[in-house]
Amino acid sequence: MRDVPFEEVARDIAHARWGVLLGLSVPAYLLAVYLRALRWRHLTDPILKIPTGPLFRAVAVGFMANNIFPLRMGEVARSWYLSRETGAGVAPVFGTIVLERVLDIVTVVGLAVGVLALWGAGSEGGIARGTLLLLPAAAVPVIVLASLRAAPERVIGVTLWVLRPFPGRVSASAERLLRGFSQGLGALRGGRHLFWIGLHSLTIWLVASTVPLLAGFLALGIEFASPLQALQAGWITLAAIGVAVALPSAPGFFGAYHLACRLALERFGVAPETAVALGTLCHAVFWVTLTALGLIVLRIRQTSLVEVDEAAGGADGVSSR
Repeated sequence: MRDVPFEEVARDIAHARWGVLLGLSVPAYLLAVYLRALRWRHLTDPILKIPTGPLFRAVAVGFMANNIFPLRMGEVARSWYLSRETGAGVAPVFGTIVLERVLDIVTVVGLAVGVLALWGAGSEGGIARGTLLLLPAAAVPVIVLASLRAAPERVIGVTLWVLRPFPGRVSASAERLLRGFSQGLGALRGGRHLFWIGLHSLTIWLVASTVPLLAGFLALGIEFASPLQALQAGWITLAAIGVAVALPSAPGFFGAYHLACRLALERFGVAPETAVALGTLCHAVFWVTLTALGLIVLRIRQTSLVEVDEAAGGADGVSSR
């Protein structure tokens, strides 16, 4: 927000076309949750055949928890919630969530690299730096998960050797967790599952996650030279947001999301106050929609937020099961 005139940000927000913003963004966010549930089904099938409904509800609860709890504890809450609804083991389910997060990081890094290759770093030096920071975050988990899939006993053996100086309960918990992860990596066997996982990943990011940004452009009257340039701006902004929210940040990605919008849109000549206004509007709709969806699921399924809070704070429960 440095050097951004707040009164002009407020003016842009006051003149925004909320009907366009909400009418396009809310369905797109709901579609993104549904697509994530479909993708997750291909990851959980090797563990247990789970209908889309419980997966959709678990994803909604996970997003809500990420928006209000620190340290991305929504991932733990999501595995706990799905286990409670379906009886699936928490550790194998958590392993599929780790794999899903790796898929998202790889997709975001690929999108960011593609953006930088096609349109140059230019003003998005922040995107380039963030992408470089994310490269190890994408490469290391891929290598570890691939090794765990190819030779689980060897990886477990090396891990136990490294943990020898620690108390026995640490090694036991790590072994249970790694065996659960190994079971959750069954979707890496290839074929039909990998095709649909890849297709859903691309649709989530290139379509469902891009529409709210394009809606923000329309709502604020941000004009581009052509529809193609508007799409380019949407993907560049999405790449910046993806990098920003993948890095450590506050619950709900406050601040990081807004900075990403400003860095990305400055190269298109968008004024800083307008870019911050767009980030504020899009982030507000994102946060309220997904938080409300999670709370509605909890209400319908008669689950209290206190239970989710306790589950999110009880990360040790993942390894114990």
